[in-house]
Amino acid sequence: MADAKKTDAAEGGDAPKPKKKLLLFIIIGVVVLVLGGGGAAFFLLKKSHTAEDGADGEEATTTHKTTKKKSKDGKEAPPVFVKLDPFTVKLQAEGAESYLQTTPELRVLDALLGEKIKQYTPEIRHRVLLILSSKGPAEVSNPQGVQALSNEIRVAINRIIDGPKEGAKAGAPAPDDADPDDSVQAVLFTSFIVQ
Repeated sequence: MADAKKTDAAEGGDAPKPKKKLLLFIIIGVVVLVLGGGGAAFFLLKKSHTAEDGADGEEATTTHKTTKKKSKDGKEAPPVFVKLDPFTVKLQAEGAESYLQTTPELRVLDALLGEKIKQYTPEIRHRVLLILSSKGPAEVSNPQGVQALSNEIRVAINRIIDGPKEGAKAGAPAPDDADPDDSVQAVLFTSFIVQ
């Protein structure tokens, strides 16, 4: 009887082992399929994003001048500023002498334009000096006058770098916003003192 119980126990013990092995192989197979499918989906999606990024990169290089460029990781590229040396000029005044001391910075589209501006620095400084010295103290003593001066300098520098625009009138006031394809997008004063 003891032998019969051992054989029954051995037969009952053998039955669960093949089921456990089969169940283990099925689970491993499912895990491999899920991981393989997930890996394939990852590579296919990564490839399509890379193709889209490549298209954006080609657009950015062919159009060259855009106001909001995106960097390689999809974020907007940081702005590029070119600081000009300080200017001190005598303003046009009827009575007492007045002077203007200012330090302008130019916001440009990209670093390459920053280098190009440095090549034109003598001409840019000359033009800015002419513009500044033609103003009177009353013209630059309020925020609207300072903004108009900023716009006028921006237009003058863009004419030097980009050349004159078609349809632009010489005596017309400069618009507050630059065109998207202008090299200099803004002239910002980091120092502005009228004495």
